[in-house]
Amino acid sequence: MNVLVLNSGSSSLKFQLIATELKLIRRNADVRLLRGEVEQFGEGAKVTLKKKDGSPQTRTASLRDIGAALDFVIRWVASEQSGVSEVRGPQDVHAVGHRVVHGGERFTESVVVTDDVLQAIEACAQLAPLHNPDNIQGILAARSILGATVPQVAVFDTAFHHSIPEHAYAYAIPFRLYERHGIRRYGFHGTSHRFVAERYRSLRDLTPEQTNVITLHLGNGCSIAAIKHGRSVDTSMGMTPLEGLVMGSRSGDLDPAVVAVIAEREQLSVQDVEALLNKKSGLLGVSGLTNDMRELQAAANNGNRRAQLAIEIFCYRARKYVGAYLAAMGSAGGIVFTGGIGENSPQVRAKICAGMEWAGIEIDENRNRVTIGKEGLISRDSSKVAVYGIPTDEELLIARDTVRCVLGQAHPS
Repeated sequence: MNVLVLNSGSSSLKFQLIATELKLIRRNADVRLLRGEVEQFGEGAKVTLKKKDGSPQTRTASLRDIGAALDFVIRWVASEQSGVSEVRGPQDVHAVGHRVVHGGERFTESVVVTDDVLQAIEACAQLAPLHNPDNIQGILAARSILGATVPQVAVFDTAFHHSIPEHAYAYAIPFRLYERHGIRRYGFHGTSHRFVAERYRSLRDLTPEQTNVITLHLGNGCSIAAIKHGRSVDTSMGMTPLEGLVMGSRSGDLDPAVVAVIAEREQLSVQDVEALLNKKSGLLGVSGLTNDMRELQAAANNGNRRAQLAIEIFCYRARKYVGAYLAAMGSAGGIVFTGGIGENSPQVRAKICAGMEWAGIEIDENRNRVTIGKEGLISRDSSKVAVYGIPTDEELLIARDTVRCVLGQAHPS
């Protein structure tokens, strides 16, 4: 089954075409036929296509919205110029899997999109007004271009965290605010946390009941999840992705009164303060330089004090969360680093784990140094907690869930 995986944004469209079916899932024999992205809808939209051999092709076109972008991509892929022999036309796209940011309390797993499901996703848009409407447009565009008979599946960022208990997701505010407005912790990056937790379980040959692991997704957006008996029991992002760890341009945790102080003293609206905390804070805000960890590390090595401070705060916050989740879980057999920083920065991984020998965490310097952009154990053999770097693959998980939903198969526990 050729599954088109879509991640629809307000000005961009990311896509992959993955050939998979249940027997391939069991053997990890999926084939990624192509991947690409449409950047900046408008007159000069840039379209990049990479075939399974990795060779890129780039074009520019006038693409006003998601529908025009998707139509262009499918026509290009089906043309002889693309070199993708497995796709001769829309008929060779057998199903579509969509990344949908917010499923609220309604969606606890991936689902086939029906009219009722689409309406429920629209109802969740108040919880993710910057994302869900674009995800919906992607679903409508695929339906229009590929036809109503091609099944579509919604895979939710929040679904994996539905198992978090009430005492972990409830905020200590008047309970009526939760009842009226759904104000609670939902968590995000669920597809990434689920993928690497399942991969960790496979590497360690564990059952779900034996899978007690802390997963850190560290990229421009960052979150950490406590996974006990294979189920998420806590995570750092909250009602929105702003809470939790320090991120590229997001502040993460801070005193809520800071919002009022900034608004009053800087003469900003609440919306302006929210934008500042989301887009001008984090690594970027502290360093005053960049949200790119690689550039920060280079600046820090050259003696830039604020770059050094940004990295220190980033790692300190993550270390505190690891310790907190070890306490909340009672113990953990493993820790997994993933995401752009987690997969590619041995220095950050080492800094986060530094001084945690008391918890049974011992990093092997050589293993850590060579595990960049690939899967590998980075802890010592004597470490009581196995620490891994595992590249995430959210698109592959979306493709696999799409096949399971289309064929009516239960999700893996």
